[in-house]
Amino acid sequence: MTRTALYPGSFDPVTNGHVDVLAQALDIADRVIVAIGISATKKPLFSFEERETMIREAVAALGHPQARVDVMAFQGLVVKVAAERGASILIRGLRDGTDLDYEMQMAGMNGIMAPSVRTIFLPASPHVRHITATLVRQIAQMGGDPAPFVPEGVAARLAARAAGG
Repeated sequence: MTRTALYPGSFDPVTNGHVDVLAQALDIADRVIVAIGISATKKPLFSFEERETMIREAVAALGHPQARVDVMAFQGLVVKVAAERGASILIRGLRDGTDLDYEMQMAGMNGIMAPSVRTIFLPASPHVRHITATLVRQIAQMGGDPAPFVPEGVAARLAARAAGG
C-alpha cells in the first residue's frame, strides 16, 4: 500500500524550512503531494508555475526521485483535497508553540471533517525554525540577502525580482 501525504502551503517562496519539512515527509511517505494554495484575495510574489519550478528544484537537490513528489494548485478545504487525491496523511510543519496551538485546532476540525486523513506534525529542524516566507519576502524587498534562508534558485529569483526582473 502506498502511503500518500499532502503537504499544503503557499510556498511563496519555498524556504529552507519548507524543504526541511518536505525531506522529513519523504522519510515517512512513499509519495508527497505539495499542494500550493491559490487564493483570489491574495497577490503572491511568485506565480503558481514559478513556485512549482522552485519546489521541483528543491526536490532534485534533496536527491529524491521526482516521481515521489507531485505539485498541484488547490483552493478550498485541505482535507477535501487530500481525500480527493488519495492522501491519508496531512503534513503540517511546526516552528514553535504558536504554530502548535493553531495547528492543533485545525487538526481537530479536519479530523472531524475527514477522519480517514491523519494530521502529522513535523517539527522544523533547529537551524531553520526561525524562517518564514513572509520574512524572506520582506528581506528581499528591502534589499537584504535572503540566500541563507532559501534554496539557491529561489535566492536568484528573489534577487531578479528585487532588481525589477
